[in-house]
Amino acid sequence: MLMLIPLNSSAKGEVVYVVPIEETVEKGLFAFLKRAVETAEKENADAIIFEIHTPGGAVDAAAGIGKLLTSTNVKTVAFINNQALSAGAYISLNMDEIYMVRGGTIGSAAIIDQQGNTAGKKAESYWFAEMQNAANHADRDPIYALAMADENIDLPKYGAGKGKLLTLTSEQAVEVKYAEGIVNNLDELLDELGYSEGDIRPLELSFAEKIARFITNPYVYSILLTIGSLGLVLELYSPGFGIPGFMGLSSLLLFFYGHLVAGLAGYETLILFIVGLGLILLEFFIAGGIAGAIGFVAIIASFFFAAENPLHMGISMVIAISVTILVSILLIKVFGKKMSLFNRIILTESTNTESGYVSNINRSELVGLDGYVLTVLRPSGTILIENERIDVVSEGAFIDKGAKVKVVKVEGSRIVVRAVTNLDK
Repeated sequence: MLMLIPLNSSAKGEVVYVVPIEETVEKGLFAFLKRAVETAEKENADAIIFEIHTPGGAVDAAAGIGKLLTSTNVKTVAFINNQALSAGAYISLNMDEIYMVRGGTIGSAAIIDQQGNTAGKKAESYWFAEMQNAANHADRDPIYALAMADENIDLPKYGAGKGKLLTLTSEQAVEVKYAEGIVNNLDELLDELGYSEGDIRPLELSFAEKIARFITNPYVYSILLTIGSLGLVLELYSPGFGIPGFMGLSSLLLFFYGHLVAGLAGYETLILFIVGLGLILLEFFIAGGIAGAIGFVAIIASFFFAAENPLHMGISMVIAISVTILVSILLIKVFGKKMSLFNRIILTESTNTESGYVSNINRSELVGLDGYVLTVLRPSGTILIENERIDVVSEGAFIDKGAKVKVVKVEGSRIVVRAVTNLDK
């Protein structure tokens, strides 16, 4: 009996996912790898091959990825296609097997801060323990993992004497059993693992995940926050809602979008930001300052809730606020700009004499004129001057109706008269 087997079928039926780990390690990468692992688990995959080429990145992101890799039941294979440095070395060591291309490198995993300085003792101690645990995951000698992170470990045989971090070549990695073998490309690796006839499924970053990886980089979201705060403040100096306001609001929404896609923030952080922004706008129309203060705190809190690393976010906020304050000072002091938004809700015009405004009519021209009393002055009353009825007051004494008086003083609306005797008719 002859059986026909479709040419595109898998002879062995193994399902293997191939997942890239490229560029800087950050929180956005963690979200992508989490999706990759969950997909492989759902499809009952036999293995996941992670093709690695990275200079390293954030420690907290790498630690999360390490836990993700060690917690899955799917076989994990690191294929170091050129370099796995720093956080990349740590991620590779958390996998079940490691293969490298000829000329590849792994190591140099010292922990440093954003300024490029060695981190404090507490952070170093934590990282040394993480590197040692990563090596122990696949029964590798932890001394080499520690030498990658601690320059005080002396391994001169591999070019890592005291004061130098260990970086292993592909040949050295095989020698110390930090790599299972050397291959030229992915096809060779599949042959080596026995998956050449399996169902190979490449898994790439989605467009949203690419954006998320870019945005969640601390340097990038520092720029976004700076543009966001600067744009909204510049909008206060221009009429209507224009380009600065649009750019500012777009930058802040892009910040939240990236962190939502990366799984670092939930919709509650975006809602908190919108509520805070609404309270600040409300402050322009009510007195007290309480709504504005609560709104400002809510906005700051939303940023910290979205970014998992408080230190990175704190630095980014300081940069954004400092740049915004500096630009505001320049606009006010150098260019003489005023916040046009406030002109609509704050009375800035004054009614002064120079502008043609007076509190009442000044009748100084009446001084020296004579008139007749129409009503008894007790001491106030009415007189008649050139057929005009005028309300006046006497200097103190009562003056009878019909008496003749002279205007002696005008003080605003107060016109003072005095009785005149022997006035020629």
